[in-house]
Amino acid sequence: VELTESGGGEVQTGGSLRLSCKASGDTEATYCMGWFRRAAGKEYEGVATIDSHGTTYADSVKDRFTISQDNAKNTMYLEMNELKPDDSAMYYCAAEGGYCYGDFLRPVREYTYWGQGTQVNVSS
Repeated sequence: VELTESGGGEVQTGGSLRLSCKASGDTEATYCMGWFRRAAGKEYEGVATIDSHGTTYADSVKDRFTISQDNAKNTMYLEMNELKPDDSAMYYCAAEGGYCYGDFLRPVREYTYWGQGTQVNVSS
């Protein structure tokens, strides 16, 4: 499966952005889909995951970000509200066969398919 992100940009603190991740290829299989981010000089951080059973969020984005998917469009979204400078990073979508873990974010090392990333910058 191929993944293509879009929707990044620059916003001020408190602003909003919506990221999209379009999937193509073998989209009929069952996947755990997720959003990850990597700030300059830092490790990858899980943001949110979604599968047919539900969603999971990192504590740092809970109640501010919403992950969703439109199966008819083969597209996953990340609605980001109340953005903070600490949210600035390259955001990646990822997919792995099977289901997400539910209680906690499926680790970044378990994902096989990755998009190219979209940059989000939040200015203070």
